[in-house]
Amino acid sequence: MPPIIALDFENQAIATRFLAQFPATEPLVVKIGMELFYREGPQVVRAIQKRPQTQIFLDLKLHDIPHTVEQAARQIGRLGVQLTTAHAAGGSAMLAAAKRGLIAGAAEVGLKPAQLLAITQLTSTNQQMLTQELQINGAVIDSVTHLAALAQTSGADGVVASAQEANAIRQAVGTDFLIVTPGIRPANSQQDDQSRVVTPEAARQLGSSAIVVGRPITQAPEPVTAYQHILSAWEEAK
Repeated sequence: MPPIIALDFENQAIATRFLAQFPATEPLVVKIGMELFYREGPQVVRAIQKRPQTQIFLDLKLHDIPHTVEQAARQIGRLGVQLTTAHAAGGSAMLAAAKRGLIAGAAEVGLKPAQLLAITQLTSTNQQMLTQELQINGAVIDSVTHLAALAQTSGADGVVASAQEANAIRQAVGTDFLIVTPGIRPANSQQDDQSRVVTPEAARQLGSSAIVVGRPITQAPEPVTAYQHILSAWEEAK
């Protein structure tokens, strides 16, 4: 899978202008997050789906009681996206409900269900926050691997986690499990509000299945060039 471009834009018009810079034949995977989806709703998904060879990661991070999450996931399933997310902290029953909802919604419209990724610990979470604010004892990596194992046994297809934990996750869940890693920054770029960051090359070597890149591409003077550099670094690190 090529690097996933995070379309963290205010509205659909800006996202459309951004994507128009790429050749129409360029296979892309893009992430629609809360900011864009809450502004535009399902129409932004449908609009981007009209672009040839474009897959969509709808990152809404579902987290509620199992029934509510199942019904929300059913609606996501009807959209025909390829990936979506729910918080592993919601527990096994909630994750299983999300999976059921995705399958049911996709079946209603004759589409393949989205793969479910469980959020472990956000890449903005550091050890101090985990221990002092969230009052979770132990190291970040222990929390992440525990939640990854929980996600796997609950029917999720993979997790979202920092590449710094990818090797430990792989040891805990085996090879047939997606590890999608945000917090990717090319060498010599700013970390912004991320705490656990790695380069594209390091992410591949550490065991990431896919990477998510936002501001290093979307805020670059030449986004297509920036994307191509990251794509090359990711592919050459195989």
